[in-house]
Amino acid sequence: MTRVTYIEFSGKRHALDVPDGYTLMEAAVNNQIPGIDGDCGGACACATCHVHIPEEWGAKIPEPSELESGMLAFAHDADATSRLACQIKITPELDGIEVRMPEKQY
Repeated sequence: MTRVTYIEFSGKRHALDVPDGYTLMEAAVNNQIPGIDGDCGGACACATCHVHIPEEWGAKIPEPSELESGMLAFAHDADATSRLACQIKITPELDGIEVRMPEKQY
């Protein structure tokens, strides 16, 4: 299990132990974490699982695909740390990661 902490825009924290192989979006939706909707079910087709990944974790996850980058163009408050949680698989290298949610998903 990998420890992931989701931080709502308000600062409220939700720490989970997530099985490896899940995506950040699946873990959030399965555990009813507010702020990650995952409307498309992980198909990289809606950007409702937008999160901000701290820079220090950026090297531990693959670069965004062209499709993901295109979807992020529709995300509220997207920046250089923005990613879609449906595109990030949980691995042991991500143990301790903290991800921040934007103020809104649309």
